[in-house]
Amino acid sequence: MPRFLHTMLRVGDLDRSVAFYTRMFGMTELRRRDVPDGKYTLAFLGYNDGNANGEAEIELTYNYGVDHYDQGSAFGHLAVAVPDVTATCETIRQGGGKITREAGPVKFGTTVIAFVEDPDGYKIELIERS
Repeated sequence: MPRFLHTMLRVGDLDRSVAFYTRMFGMTELRRRDVPDGKYTLAFLGYNDGNANGEAEIELTYNYGVDHYDQGSAFGHLAVAVPDVTATCETIRQGGGKITREAGPVKFGTTVIAFVEDPDGYKIELIERS
């Protein structure tokens, strides 16, 4: 049966991005692969054992010498379930992260959400789930 493996994001500073996802969201760097011939490095992040545990991962791709990407208008956001959106926003704010939508109910609903940006400007939706 097919299953979702990962989402790839191109980043301008691999260590900065790995630090953001591990510190702000409690992810673990599961593996890293440097490909000098291809001039790129991959870092896979996730929870538990990631793909080995049947869970999806984030693949951060650093292309040597590229420190910025234009995101365009097609990509929307990643979503991460957290037990307390307000507290998570505060942790991200304290860590220097950018909150683009404060914690509160989704429009026309009751689910509490917020939006933050990673260091490369990718949007991450926080969804409150116990």
